[in-house]
Amino acid sequence: MDTAIHLFAITMEPETRTLARGLRRRDPGLLESLIARYEYRLYRYLLYLTGSTETARDLFQETWLRVLARGHQYDGVSRFEPWLFSIARHLAIDASRRKGADSLEELLDPAAGGRAREPRAPDGTIPFNAYASRELEARLGSVLGRLPAIHREVLLLRFQEDLSLEEIAGVVRAPLSTVKSRLYRGLRAARDLLEEQQS
Repeated sequence: MDTAIHLFAITMEPETRTLARGLRRRDPGLLESLIARYEYRLYRYLLYLTGSTETARDLFQETWLRVLARGHQYDGVSRFEPWLFSIARHLAIDASRRKGADSLEELLDPAAGGRAREPRAPDGTIPFNAYASRELEARLGSVLGRLPAIHREVLLLRFQEDLSLEEIAGVVRAPLSTVKSRLYRGLRAARDLLEEQQS
């Protein structure tokens, strides 16, 4: 194992194990701190998946209820984020099925009118402010909203949530090669849409 990766694993280990113990005890203080820590990221992810603020809020609450109920399933070895986003994703898929859509992809298909809205931070700023001008933000938000859900999701998990390709494969329950393919196709489609906007 690479020395840097090994050192990272050693430094991560105590936090994840402490987290797993707290979840098994259903520690309300731990849950509050987790909600505060992941509130914005989780809500943003759900908003992009569903395209609905109301549905995203409902699923946000349901995700944390599921974390509380199934905290004993978190192994304390792997990172918490992929486990959390995996729960949220499954709830979003279940919600889309209850609404009559055959799949999350169908629910969010831009051709069918499912378009995600750009989430805002609690202070009212758009997340991309740190990385680009407002004009570029609007273009990127528009492009993300036009991508198929399976590509948009992988791009969000990789570049906004900073998950590794292996972690994304765990969240979406797809082979690593499928995740790589979706990421490649999503980036290519986003590039094409950006170029189309410029012409």
